[in-house]
Amino acid sequence: MPANLTPQYLDAEQRFKQATTPAERLSALEDMWATLPKHKGTEKLQAEIKKKLSLARKEQQTKKGPKRLDPSNIPREGAGRVVLTGPPNGGKSALLKALTRAEPEVAPYAFTTREPQQGMLEWQDIQFQLIDLPALSRQFMEPWVMNVIRSADLLLMAVDQSSAGVLEEIEDVAAFLAEQKVFLQAPAGELPRGGVVMPSLLLLNKMDLAGAGDNAAVVEELFGGRFAVRRVSAETGEGLEPLKDEIFTRLGIIRVYTKQPGKPPDQGRPYVLKIGSTVLDLCQMVHHDFVEHLAFARVWGKHTFEGQRINRDHVLTDGDVIELHR
Repeated sequence: MPANLTPQYLDAEQRFKQATTPAERLSALEDMWATLPKHKGTEKLQAEIKKKLSLARKEQQTKKGPKRLDPSNIPREGAGRVVLTGPPNGGKSALLKALTRAEPEVAPYAFTTREPQQGMLEWQDIQFQLIDLPALSRQFMEPWVMNVIRSADLLLMAVDQSSAGVLEEIEDVAAFLAEQKVFLQAPAGELPRGGVVMPSLLLLNKMDLAGAGDNAAVVEELFGGRFAVRRVSAETGEGLEPLKDEIFTRLGIIRVYTKQPGKPPDQGRPYVLKIGSTVLDLCQMVHHDFVEHLAFARVWGKHTFEGQRINRDHVLTDGDVIELHR
Protein backbone atom coordinates (compact mmCIF):
# COMPACT_ATOMS: atom_id res chain seq x y z
CA MET A 1 0.00 0.00 0.00
CA PRO A 2 1.48 3.41 -0.94
CA ALA A 3 2.23 5.80 1.89
CA ASN A 4 0.50 8.81 0.25
CA LEU A 5 2.38 11.26 2.43
CA THR A 6 0.73 14.66 2.75
CA PRO A 7 2.42 18.00 1.94
CA GLN A 8 2.13 18.87 5.64
CA TYR A 9 4.05 15.73 6.58
CA LEU A 10 6.75 16.38 3.97
CA ASP A 11 7.14 19.94 5.25
CA ALA A 12 7.55 18.68 8.84
CA GLU A 13 10.06 16.06 7.66
CA GLN A 14 12.11 18.76 5.93
CA ARG A 15 12.12 20.83 9.13
CA PHE A 16 13.35 17.77 11.03
CA LYS A 17 16.23 17.27 8.60
CA GLN A 18 17.23 20.92 8.96
CA ALA A 19 16.79 21.12 12.76
CA THR A 20 19.88 22.14 14.73
CA THR A 21 18.57 22.06 18.33
CA PRO A 22 16.76 19.40 20.42
CA ALA A 23 13.66 21.62 20.67
CA GLU A 24 13.47 22.04 16.88
CA ARG A 25 13.93 18.29 16.32
CA LEU A 26 11.18 17.44 18.83
CA SER A 27 8.74 19.98 17.38
CA ALA A 28 9.28 18.71 13.83
CA LEU A 29 8.89 15.05 14.89
CA GLU A 30 5.64 15.82 16.72
CA ASP A 31 4.29 17.48 13.57
CA MET A 32 5.45 14.51 11.47
CA TRP A 33 3.52 12.15 13.75
CA ALA A 34 0.40 14.34 13.74
CA THR A 35 0.28 14.62 9.93
CA LEU A 36 1.35 11.06 9.07
CA PRO A 37 -1.46 8.98 7.51
CA LYS A 38 -2.01 5.99 9.83
CA HIS A 39 -2.54 2.83 7.74
CA LYS A 40 -0.77 -0.42 6.90
CA GLY A 41 1.43 1.25 4.29
CA THR A 42 3.01 3.51 6.90
CA GLU A 43 3.47 0.98 9.74
CA LYS A 44 7.25 0.89 9.36
CA LEU A 45 7.44 4.68 9.19
CA GLN A 46 5.20 4.97 12.27
CA ALA A 47 7.61 2.76 14.23
CA GLU A 48 10.61 4.83 13.11
CA ILE A 49 8.98 8.11 14.13
CA LYS A 50 7.92 6.71 17.53
CA LYS A 51 11.51 5.69 18.22
CA LYS A 52 12.86 9.09 17.16
CA LEU A 53 10.22 10.84 19.28
CA SER A 54 11.27 8.88 22.35
CA LEU A 55 14.92 9.79 21.86
CA ALA A 56 14.11 13.45 21.12
CA ARG A 57 12.01 13.77 24.29
CA LYS A 58 14.83 12.34 26.41
CA GLU A 59 17.30 14.73 24.77
CA GLN A 60 14.98 17.69 25.38
CA GLN A 61 14.56 16.77 29.05
CA THR A 62 18.34 16.69 29.42
CA LYS A 63 18.60 20.12 27.81
CA LYS A 64 16.22 21.67 30.37
CA GLY A 65 18.91 21.44 33.04
CA PRO A 66 21.84 23.82 33.61
CA LYS A 67 23.95 24.92 30.67
CA ARG A 68 26.91 22.91 31.91
CA LEU A 69 27.20 19.76 29.86
CA ASP A 70 27.84 16.14 30.63
CA PRO A 71 31.53 15.78 29.67
CA SER A 72 30.93 12.28 28.30
CA ASN A 73 28.12 13.29 25.93
CA ILE A 74 27.94 16.63 24.13
CA PRO A 75 25.36 16.44 21.31
CA ARG A 76 26.43 18.17 18.12
CA GLU A 77 24.40 21.22 17.17
CA GLY A 78 24.50 23.84 14.44
CA ALA A 79 26.54 23.97 11.25
CA GLY A 80 29.87 23.07 12.85
CA ARG A 81 31.62 22.40 16.16
CA VAL A 82 34.23 24.96 17.22
CA VAL A 83 36.26 24.26 20.37
CA LEU A 84 38.10 26.83 22.51
CA THR A 85 41.31 25.54 24.03
CA GLY A 86 44.60 26.92 25.29
CA PRO A 87 46.69 27.64 28.40
CA PRO A 88 45.30 28.98 31.70
CA ASN A 89 44.12 32.61 31.74
CA GLY A 90 43.75 32.81 27.96
CA GLY A 91 40.28 34.33 28.26
CA LYS A 92 38.38 31.43 26.68
CA SER A 93 35.30 31.84 28.85
CA ALA A 94 35.22 35.58 28.13
CA LEU A 95 35.34 34.79 24.41
CA LEU A 96 32.50 32.28 24.77
CA LYS A 97 30.43 34.96 26.49
CA ALA A 98 31.32 37.63 23.91
CA LEU A 99 30.58 35.42 20.91
CA THR A 100 27.40 33.71 22.15
CA ARG A 101 24.55 34.22 24.60
CA ALA A 102 26.12 31.82 27.09
CA GLU A 103 26.85 33.04 30.62
CA PRO A 104 29.94 31.10 31.75
CA GLU A 105 31.75 31.99 34.94
CA VAL A 106 34.48 34.52 34.07
CA ALA A 107 37.21 35.28 36.63
CA PRO A 108 40.72 36.79 36.58
CA TYR A 109 42.30 33.61 37.95
CA ALA A 110 43.32 30.36 36.24
CA PHE A 111 41.25 27.17 35.89
CA THR A 112 37.85 28.86 36.29
CA THR A 113 36.37 26.44 33.72
CA ARG A 114 36.16 22.89 35.09
CA GLU A 115 33.54 21.39 32.79
CA PRO A 116 32.74 21.99 29.11
CA GLN A 117 30.35 24.87 28.51
CA GLN A 118 28.70 25.75 25.24
CA GLY A 119 26.87 28.48 23.39
CA MET A 120 25.58 28.98 19.86
CA LEU A 121 27.53 31.46 17.75
CA GLU A 122 25.22 33.17 15.25
CA TRP A 123 26.59 34.03 11.80
CA GLN A 124 24.21 35.41 9.18
CA ASP A 125 21.48 32.73 8.87
CA ILE A 126 23.28 29.79 10.52
CA GLN A 127 24.79 28.95 13.91
CA PHE A 128 27.97 27.25 15.08
CA GLN A 129 28.37 25.28 18.30
CA LEU A 130 31.11 26.90 20.41
CA ILE A 131 32.50 24.83 23.31
CA ASP A 132 34.79 26.17 26.04
CA LEU A 133 37.04 23.57 27.69
CA PRO A 134 39.17 23.60 30.84
CA ALA A 135 42.67 24.99 30.26
CA LEU A 136 45.24 22.49 29.01
CA SER A 137 47.69 21.52 31.74
CA ARG A 138 50.39 18.87 32.01
CA GLN A 139 49.80 18.68 35.76
CA PHE A 140 46.19 17.53 35.50
CA MET A 141 43.68 17.06 32.71
CA GLU A 142 40.46 15.06 32.59
CA PRO A 143 40.66 12.32 29.92
CA TRP A 144 37.46 13.52 28.23
CA VAL A 145 39.06 16.84 27.27
CA MET A 146 41.03 15.31 24.40
CA ASN A 147 37.93 13.46 23.21
CA VAL A 148 36.10 16.77 22.82
CA ILE A 149 39.10 18.35 21.10
CA ARG A 150 39.25 15.48 18.62
CA SER A 151 35.55 15.91 17.87
CA ALA A 152 36.03 19.54 16.80
CA ASP A 153 35.67 20.80 13.24
CA LEU A 154 37.84 23.79 14.18
CA LEU A 155 40.09 24.59 17.16
CA LEU A 156 40.53 28.10 18.54
CA MET A 157 43.66 28.37 20.70
CA ALA A 158 43.18 31.44 22.90
CA VAL A 159 46.16 33.03 24.69
CA ASP A 160 46.61 36.13 26.85
CA GLN A 161 48.55 38.34 24.47
CA SER A 162 49.64 40.66 27.30
CA SER A 163 51.36 37.81 29.19
CA ALA A 164 55.16 37.93 29.40
CA GLY A 165 55.25 34.16 28.86
CA VAL A 166 52.92 34.03 25.86
CA LEU A 167 55.57 32.60 23.49
CA GLU A 168 56.32 29.69 25.81
CA GLU A 169 52.60 29.09 26.38
CA ILE A 170 51.92 28.76 22.66
CA GLU A 171 54.82 26.36 22.18
CA ASP A 172 53.79 24.33 25.22
CA VAL A 173 50.15 23.94 24.10
CA ALA A 174 51.16 22.94 20.56
CA ALA A 175 53.70 20.43 21.91
CA PHE A 176 51.23 19.01 24.43
CA LEU A 177 48.58 18.50 21.75
CA ALA A 178 51.16 16.86 19.48
CA GLU A 179 51.99 14.42 22.29
CA GLN A 180 48.28 13.51 22.25
CA LYS A 181 48.55 13.05 18.45
CA VAL A 182 46.57 16.21 17.69
CA PHE A 183 48.57 18.44 15.35
CA LEU A 184 47.87 22.09 14.57
CA GLN A 185 49.98 21.75 11.42
CA ALA A 186 51.05 18.73 9.38
CA PRO A 187 53.99 17.04 11.15
CA ALA A 188 57.28 16.40 9.40
CA GLY A 189 57.25 12.92 7.93
CA GLU A 190 54.35 10.49 8.33
CA LEU A 191 51.33 11.24 10.47
CA PRO A 192 51.48 8.92 13.53
CA ARG A 193 48.90 6.17 13.74
CA GLY A 194 45.75 7.64 15.25
CA GLY A 195 47.02 11.16 14.65
CA VAL A 196 44.90 13.98 13.28
CA VAL A 197 45.73 17.37 11.78
CA MET A 198 43.19 19.80 13.20
CA PRO A 199 42.12 23.04 11.44
CA SER A 200 42.90 25.83 13.89
CA LEU A 201 43.26 29.54 14.59
CA LEU A 202 45.60 31.12 17.14
CA LEU A 203 43.69 33.91 18.91
CA LEU A 204 45.78 36.64 20.52
CA ASN A 205 43.21 37.65 23.12
CA LYS A 206 43.16 40.62 25.52
CA MET A 207 44.44 43.04 22.89
CA ASP A 208 42.91 45.82 25.00
CA LEU A 209 45.60 45.42 27.70
CA ALA A 210 48.83 47.41 27.89
CA GLY A 211 51.73 45.95 25.93
CA ALA A 212 49.55 43.57 23.94
CA GLY A 213 50.29 45.24 20.60
CA ASP A 214 54.05 44.85 20.94
CA ASN A 215 53.68 41.22 22.00
CA ALA A 216 51.34 40.54 19.08
CA ALA A 217 53.90 41.74 16.55
CA VAL A 218 56.48 39.34 18.01
CA VAL A 219 54.06 36.40 18.01
CA GLU A 220 53.01 37.08 14.42
CA GLU A 221 56.65 37.18 13.34
CA LEU A 222 57.61 33.97 15.15
CA PHE A 223 54.44 31.90 14.65
CA GLY A 224 52.82 33.42 11.54
CA GLY A 225 54.38 30.76 9.33
CA ARG A 226 52.99 27.93 11.47
CA PHE A 227 49.56 29.17 12.52
CA ALA A 228 46.81 31.46 11.30
CA VAL A 229 47.14 34.24 13.89
CA ARG A 230 44.31 36.66 14.69
CA ARG A 231 44.15 39.58 17.17
CA VAL A 232 40.97 39.78 19.28
CA SER A 233 39.60 41.22 22.50
CA ALA A 234 36.66 39.65 24.31
CA GLU A 235 36.46 42.83 26.42
CA THR A 236 36.14 45.41 23.62
CA GLY A 237 34.95 43.18 20.77
CA GLU A 238 38.01 43.94 18.63
CA GLY A 239 38.39 41.40 15.83
CA LEU A 240 35.31 39.35 16.75
CA GLU A 241 33.19 40.09 13.67
CA PRO A 242 36.02 39.18 11.23
CA LEU A 243 36.61 36.09 13.40
CA LYS A 244 33.03 34.92 12.80
CA ASP A 245 33.53 35.28 9.04
CA GLU A 246 36.76 33.30 9.22
CA ILE A 247 35.18 30.53 11.27
CA PHE A 248 32.68 30.00 8.45
CA THR A 249 35.48 29.94 5.88
CA ARG A 250 37.70 27.59 7.90
CA LEU A 251 34.88 25.11 8.43
CA GLY A 252 34.79 24.48 4.68
CA ILE A 253 31.01 24.57 4.36
CA ILE A 254 28.42 26.15 2.07
CA ARG A 255 24.78 27.16 2.44
CA VAL A 256 22.26 26.01 -0.16
CA TYR A 257 18.61 27.05 -0.37
CA THR A 258 15.74 25.23 -2.07
CA LYS A 259 12.62 26.37 -3.88
CA GLN A 260 9.56 24.72 -5.33
CA PRO A 261 8.64 25.38 -8.99
CA GLY A 262 6.73 28.64 -9.33
CA LYS A 263 7.38 29.67 -5.73
CA PRO A 264 10.00 31.92 -4.08
CA PRO A 265 13.08 30.36 -2.43
CA ASP A 266 12.84 29.10 1.14
CA GLN A 267 15.24 31.52 2.82
CA GLY A 268 14.24 30.47 6.34
CA ARG A 269 17.09 28.08 6.97
CA PRO A 270 19.64 26.79 4.45
CA TYR A 271 20.94 23.29 4.03
CA VAL A 272 24.58 23.17 5.13
CA LEU A 273 26.95 21.00 3.09
CA LYS A 274 30.70 20.57 2.71
CA ILE A 275 32.52 22.44 -0.05
CA GLY A 276 32.53 20.23 -3.15
CA SER A 277 29.06 18.80 -2.49
CA THR A 278 26.81 18.11 -5.47
CA VAL A 279 23.10 18.25 -6.26
CA LEU A 280 22.92 14.55 -5.36
CA ASP A 281 24.32 15.30 -1.89
CA LEU A 282 21.59 17.92 -1.47
CA CYS A 283 18.94 15.41 -2.59
CA GLN A 284 20.05 13.04 0.17
CA MET A 285 19.38 15.78 2.73
CA VAL A 286 16.06 16.97 1.28
CA HIS A 287 14.27 13.65 0.66
CA HIS A 288 15.26 10.15 -0.41
CA ASP A 289 12.71 10.25 -3.25
CA PHE A 290 14.84 12.82 -5.06
CA VAL A 291 17.87 10.52 -4.86
CA GLU A 292 16.04 7.85 -6.84
CA HIS A 293 13.77 9.92 -9.04
CA LEU A 294 15.52 13.24 -9.74
CA ALA A 295 15.01 14.19 -13.39
CA PHE A 296 16.95 17.45 -13.32
CA ALA A 297 17.47 20.58 -11.23
CA ARG A 298 17.67 24.31 -11.81
CA VAL A 299 20.06 26.68 -10.09
CA TRP A 300 20.13 30.38 -9.27
CA GLY A 301 23.59 31.42 -8.12
CA LYS A 302 26.57 33.72 -8.47
CA HIS A 303 28.35 31.50 -11.01
CA THR A 304 25.43 30.34 -13.18
CA PHE A 305 22.70 31.68 -15.43
CA GLU A 306 19.33 32.36 -13.76
CA GLY A 307 17.41 29.09 -13.60
CA GLN A 308 20.17 27.19 -15.42
CA ARG A 309 19.34 23.50 -15.87
CA ILE A 310 21.87 21.20 -14.16
CA ASN A 311 22.30 17.50 -13.44
CA ARG A 312 22.89 15.61 -10.19
CA ASP A 313 26.69 15.85 -10.49
CA HIS A 314 26.73 19.67 -10.54
CA VAL A 315 28.98 21.05 -7.77
CA LEU A 316 27.19 23.55 -5.55
CA THR A 317 28.51 26.86 -4.23
CA ASP A 318 27.60 28.99 -1.22
CA GLY A 319 24.30 30.83 -1.66
CA ASP A 320 22.96 28.67 -4.51
CA VAL A 321 19.18 28.32 -4.79
CA ILE A 322 18.19 24.90 -6.14
CA GLU A 323 14.88 23.77 -7.63
CA LEU A 324 14.57 19.97 -7.77
CA HIS A 325 12.40 18.23 -10.38
CA ARG A 326 11.22 14.61 -10.36
